[in-house]
Amino acid sequence: MSRRPPLIALSYFEVAARTRSFAAAAKELNVTPAAISHQVKALEEYLGVDLFVRHHRRVSLTPAARMALPELQEGFETLGRAVDKIRAYGEERLIVTVCAEPLFATKWIVPRLHRFYARCPEAEVRLQASLHTVDRNREGDFGVAELKRAGVDVSVRLGYGHYADIEPERLMGLELVPIGTPELAASVDGVDTLRGLPLLCDSTLNRFDEPCGWKAWFQQQGGEAGTLRELRFGNGLLALEAALAGQGILLGSRDLHQAELSAGKLVVATERPLNCDQAYYVVSAGVGLERPIARQFREWLVDEANLPA
Repeated sequence: MSRRPPLIALSYFEVAARTRSFAAAAKELNVTPAAISHQVKALEEYLGVDLFVRHHRRVSLTPAARMALPELQEGFETLGRAVDKIRAYGEERLIVTVCAEPLFATKWIVPRLHRFYARCPEAEVRLQASLHTVDRNREGDFGVAELKRAGVDVSVRLGYGHYADIEPERLMGLELVPIGTPELAASVDGVDTLRGLPLLCDSTLNRFDEPCGWKAWFQQQGGEAGTLRELRFGNGLLALEAALAGQGILLGSRDLHQAELSAGKLVVATERPLNCDQAYYVVSAGVGLERPIARQFREWLVDEANLPA
């Protein structure tokens, strides 16, 4: 096997040949003209052929140098692209793209992200919020192909936990209780009182085969819902803002409204929960397909969900 060519000397030659000047090459490479001359001389000795004709204050290429220069420049361009790919891989391997239902992404993941960065300080989490993470049917059709097509590494799904080729990990169940501002909650005196109040509805909960909204709550309390004053909102964040503004009673999760409950901005109006069939699950491409940073984020989510309340 032949010796590898001296890349430093070749790179010095390429710049000198392109600029037709040792001085100009030295300026571009931030070295001395003597260093350029030394490397070119060493290359000529290595190849056994002259590459430059030395003139007073300038140089010109020999026929051998003119013949080799285009392919040499192409080779350095190829090397540059290869190095860029390696650098890009080094940067991207620590980027993890995560997608979750808007309320979960905003109220559960974001407040905890600093703990993931403490675990993986060089990571970059790109968090997306989307209602496409809500699985309407018991037999979901979401799988690895859909995950890859969306450009997502880790997805927190709200649904039943059934997937074609993905093994989900359960993060938390969906238990909902009536909550509202302290003033509005104080007016609640049992189930019948609630029927006469404005009831805030997160339309996300009506997407499922078995809706888990206010009608389901009243039925679980042992009676028919009857006529309700429901105010519907497109996602949980909008419904939460309406609850904070005192516009009605919200059927919400203690886990996802922990900050507002702890601060006293919202309180539980009645300790009668609705236990839904749906839950939050984390999914990724799985063993052998997910990148290490995706595995680390998925494992971190599970660890966070298992922490004591």
